[in-house]
Amino acid sequence: MSYFGTDGIRGKFGELPITPDFILKLGYVTGLVLIEKNENPTRKPSVVIGKDTRLSGYVIEGALQAGFNAAGVDVYMLGPLPTPAIAHLTRSFNADAGVVISASHNPYYDNGIKFFSGDGKKLTDEMQTAINDKLTAIMNDVGNDVAMMPILDPANLGKNNRIDDAKGRYIEFCKGSFPYQYDLSHLTVVVDCANGAGYSVAPRVMRELGANVIAINNTPDGININAECGSTHPESLQKAVLDHEADVGIALDGDGDRIVMVDETGKLIDGDGILYVLATQGKTKAEGVVGTLMSNMGLELALKDADIQFTRAKVGDRYVMQDLEANGWILGGEPSGHILCLDKSRTGDAIIAGLQVLAVMQARERALSELVEGFEVLPQKLVNVRLSQMQDPFKHDELVAAFDKAQATLEGRGRLLIRQSGTEPMIRVMVESDDEIECDVMANDLADLIKSVLG
Repeated sequence: MSYFGTDGIRGKFGELPITPDFILKLGYVTGLVLIEKNENPTRKPSVVIGKDTRLSGYVIEGALQAGFNAAGVDVYMLGPLPTPAIAHLTRSFNADAGVVISASHNPYYDNGIKFFSGDGKKLTDEMQTAINDKLTAIMNDVGNDVAMMPILDPANLGKNNRIDDAKGRYIEFCKGSFPYQYDLSHLTVVVDCANGAGYSVAPRVMRELGANVIAINNTPDGININAECGSTHPESLQKAVLDHEADVGIALDGDGDRIVMVDETGKLIDGDGILYVLATQGKTKAEGVVGTLMSNMGLELALKDADIQFTRAKVGDRYVMQDLEANGWILGGEPSGHILCLDKSRTGDAIIAGLQVLAVMQARERALSELVEGFEVLPQKLVNVRLSQMQDPFKHDELVAAFDKAQATLEGRGRLLIRQSGTEPMIRVMVESDDEIECDVMANDLADLIKSVLG
């Protein structure tokens, strides 16, 4: 079996695979894989570990560190930082891997582990498979824990180090992505930190670039991460922008790799809108953009009008990255707010993506509402159907027949997408149409049918 989903290993804390004993073994076998692939036998491999603000992160952090040290790997602890900060600092410290303890936009009771390679990118399939194979072997060897994690020589154990200036390093990296000839002194910016990993660094970056910053949801207590706030619940950000008569609002998710924005009128600008602004209004028009199966057809049509190529990848920033590299492009992302600007960062980064939009506003001397005027969103309805356990809806003839009928109805003026979540037992039903009522009715009818058939 594979313990890895589309974005690492994730689940409810206290239930497999997110338990201390499993995480200990995960750190140990990952350390063994790093040692096997170490091309410099004169030094021990090293990893950096960062986390978001969930209470369970303390337990997972300790278990991971112990596992890596037991395998003979040195560990550098970075503390609470956004996921893209870990990717950057992995390269900055010349580490062999980076580890993020986070469940992204999920509630506090979930947590997870995701890895970066030494170059700050997602792990290769080869490396992930090697880790999973060793992990499977250990988990199947029940009752033989001592033999499973042998310590051949205590002199070869890894060391643990805590890095005190990690935040400062990442803040300077973010600021360096903003054009030197501009500053934000003319803008009032509301930043919704989702009570997550960006609660400290995101407001500081904006302030140090001159903005008048109003930070909200920036007091994490370990259980309020993503709670009615952040990129998945932008209503409080929209209200704050209007209440403070701000120029723009920025919302992060719990681990700081997703962004949505709010213009000065309180209108929400999702990842598709951000991609449109960066592709069409930037200093150099993009050659091409990679979206996903979830990208609104309106983005595709708007980019076509601007003579910009557009392709769709599978859902997940890993697949967006693969298509960007295959095409030699630099801009891609998802409606949820994962935005890749490969000329600035090697992974999705909410702060850096937001800064690029603010730079366009400065360069064009236009409000965000004006920059998205050429982008018309087609009505879209997304319904998530939670199941007791994951099942493939395409293995049921009744469901397939209903999907085919709906797609035929939408032909030429909309889309239907039925997708299994990679991290939860959930089926996502998305309908796009030029008729908003049709969108809503069709999506809910299909969701109800899936629930009745699959339970």
